[in-house]
Amino acid sequence: MAKKLLGHLKLQIPAGQANPSPPVGPALGQRGINIMEFCKAFNAKTQNMEQGLPVPVVIDYYQDKSFTFVVKSPPATVLLKKAAKLKLGKKPASGANKPGYETVGKVTMAQVREIAEMKMEDLNANDLDAASKIIAGSARAMGIEVTE
Repeated sequence: MAKKLLGHLKLQIPAGQANPSPPVGPALGQRGINIMEFCKAFNAKTQNMEQGLPVPVVIDYYQDKSFTFVVKSPPATVLLKKAAKLKLGKKPASGANKPGYETVGKVTMAQVREIAEMKMEDLNANDLDAASKIIAGSARAMGIEVTE
């Protein structure tokens, strides 16, 4: 008999830096998920990624207090900020205040294609060209200029 799924939980955790402190601990604890077991498994799975890069994770938790999780690729906005060499940190620099009228940085089409390759499995695109257009649109919406 299959385990009964109680729900899904979506979190964004820095790669390789999951710990029981907020927001991870309380979110998992109130659902009865073993916090340390999750932290160890998450950190092991994300150890090959760049440390500190925010990574979305979807956790399915079951009635018998077990869980499974899927690690997604980092958000496109974070990857674009990194490619444009904008400030990343606790409070990362946001895009332009008036996108379309002002620019905060530049990325090349090659960088956009590289980001699209990285995010391909999470995007709703059939091929790399379509994925590149999605990422380029995100860059323009942030006030980042896309050059050839």
